Amino acid sequence: MSMSGKYLLDTNIIIALFANDSKIKNRLIQAGEVFIPSIVIGELYYGANKSQRVQENLTKIEDFVANNVILSCDETTSRYYGEVKNSLRLKGRPLPENDLWISAITIQYNLLLVTRDAHFNEVEQINCVKW
Repeated sequence: MSMSGKYLLDTNIIIALFANDSKIKNRLIQAGEVFIPSIVIGELYYGANKSQRVQENLTKIEDFVANNVILSCDETTSRYYGEVKNSLRLKGRPLPENDLWISAITIQYNLLLVTRDAHFNEVEQINCVKW
C-alpha cells in the first residue's frame, strides 16, 4: 500500500511528533499531503498553557502552525458535525465534542484521519490510520 495520501493529524499524533517519535517523523516524510484541524491546535494550546514549560511549548506550536496547513470549521463542517453527532447518538456511542469536529473536517475534506484514539472507529463515514 502506498503511503502517499491526504492525512489529517489528531492531537495525539502531534504530541508524539513534538516528543520526537521517530515512527511519526518517518511516516510524515513519506506522507503525501498533511493537514491539521484548527481544533487540534486549540487542544495543543490548552496543553501548553497547563504545562510546566508554557513558553517553550507555545513557541513549538507557533512554529508548527507556521509550517503546516490548518483547516478551520465553516458551515459545511457544521453540517457534517450535526450528521455525525446524530448518527453516534442513535448508536449510543457519543464522542467528545472536539473529536466530533475533527471527524467532521475529516469527512468534509475526504482525508485519512491519523490518530491513536480507537473511538474514532465509531464514525462510519471516516477512515482512520494508526501511526
